[in-house]
Amino acid sequence: MTKRLKFKSPAIFHVFNKSIANYGIFKDPKNSQRFIEVLDYYNNTNIKKKFSLAKTNKEYLYQNLLLFKKDSLLKFLSFCIMPDHYHLLIKILIDNCLSKYINDVENSFTRYFNTKFNRKGPLWQSRFQAVRIKNNEQLLHVSRYIHLNPTTANLIDKPENWDFSSYKDIITNPKFLGEIFRGKMGQYFTRREIVDFMVKIVDPNVFDYIIDCNSSILLVISSTELASSLAPLDNS
Repeated sequence: MTKRLKFKSPAIFHVFNKSIANYGIFKDPKNSQRFIEVLDYYNNTNIKKKFSLAKTNKEYLYQNLLLFKKDSLLKFLSFCIMPDHYHLLIKILIDNCLSKYINDVENSFTRYFNTKFNRKGPLWQSRFQAVRIKNNEQLLHVSRYIHLNPTTANLIDKPENWDFSSYKDIITNPKFLGEIFRGKMGQYFTRREIVDFMVKIVDPNVFDYIIDCNSSILLVISSTELASSLAPLDNS
């Protein structure tokens, strides 16, 4: 029997999902911003009401998804919201919280989207997928892959020009750079090292895996260790 992934602190995961039928659910900037705010709102151990109600009652004010807040379930290291899918690089702070958190986020956005466009039914292609990050090199490569999504898709020329990504904050704010890219082994990376790494020519052989977002399949390129992590997710 294949061993299931366990979402235990302080593990780091690349989490992603795609809209059903490649529907452009995030093409409207307002929808992208809404999703980011929902990600931020539900990242809390003391949620008492749905996001829509808190938003209507002006009980919630978005600051920055990368900011660490008291009672957080997880810590955001990188993210990118694309027209039909999302990528999150997160560190687990509370054991076994990830599945419920993503479920709350996706259900909240589905309700908002369906109400806004007078539609019914599911919005996501499948249950979210996750890959555990095993080392500093993989951490950097995955963050780079996430941030280069808009340029790879020819939506922009430079990753810092994409509004719904963490890249601009990471390369301009020393606080985020220092906190996020202190690797699992305690290694620090300078701003120049991060920028140089992000913009260098892509060599597919350096990636541990490539995500085919048209089929939501994880294709292992070079890491046999990573292959063992491509297991069914548990329901925790």
